[in-house]
Amino acid sequence: MNVRVVPLADVTYTIPYLSELFVREWEPYYGRNGPGDATADLSSCCNRNALPVALVAMSDNGDVLGTAALKSDSVGAETAPGPWLAALVVATRYRNLGIASSLVKGIENEARRLRYRSIYVSTDAAENIVKRLGWTRIDEQANSLRGPVAIYHRQLAPSDKQR
Repeated sequence: MNVRVVPLADVTYTIPYLSELFVREWEPYYGRNGPGDATADLSSCCNRNALPVALVAMSDNGDVLGTAALKSDSVGAETAPGPWLAALVVATRYRNLGIASSLVKGIENEARRLRYRSIYVSTDAAENIVKRLGWTRIDEQANSLRGPVAIYHRQLAPSDKQR
């Protein structure tokens, strides 16, 4: 499957589907009784040259596969300055196809384009992905709604090539 990673600002029509994906993935936060507003959070990420900015993975036939964002803060922001890879989610039926890796690489490129020298992520589910892509675990962890999560750091050099 060919995957295109595009700015959310270019495909704002995907926000309702992505909102549903957020609710399914992070129900305690975005669900009916949670404090989050998935549509508002996604809408705030429709920037191009300032944080927060989100990317969307799409198939050649237009299926929405997943999303990720680069934000000034996230779970664990009290431990490191950011910016943060956040809101990384791939629809269940498209997992284990390299889509999350494509989104992480896209966020790395966005951070580089916006002239950040490093980025952070707090995760449990994507640990294998970020480790494989050269992220380093720092000696901190954060608490999420799902429990403790590890924090990883990625140093970005302007000459880094996409892997």
